[in-house]
Amino acid sequence: MPTIVENSQDYLSDFIRLNEEWISHYFEIEDTDRKLAADPFQIVDKGGYIFCLLHEHEVLGVCALFNNGEGVFELARMAVSPQHQGLGYSNLLIQHCLDTLQSIKAKKVYLVSNTKLAAAINLYKKFGFQTVSEGPHPVYSRANIVMEREV
Repeated sequence: MPTIVENSQDYLSDFIRLNEEWISHYFEIEDTDRKLAADPFQIVDKGGYIFCLLHEHEVLGVCALFNNGEGVFELARMAVSPQHQGLGYSNLLIQHCLDTLQSIKAKKVYLVSNTKLAAAINLYKKFGFQTVSEGPHPVYSRANIVMEREV
């Protein structure tokens, strides 16, 4: 059974690798991605979380919670390695994020995505995320939907 490791510097390169794999598969790497790749632990330094789903020291999937202050977090950078997709690992990662947010008494969580990622959008809806806006995003050119939910 896979385990989830929180805020470990040991797996930062896997966190970046898995993210860059999926981004470059569907879109293009942007300046914001490069800045994060240069110092991914800034997420934790700013009060957020990096989660890595492991099985026998292999990173199967990753995601992060960016702390935006005042109890609001962004669920971001979720990626599962291509050879492990379709096995429910994204469900484990999202549930872990929601459990973490409840334990710290966060108020709201949102995410930024793209409607062409139909499986991801359906997954978010399954976990109670609702669309709050569609259209061009001010930070990510690849994004065209923002979804959120109360914690």
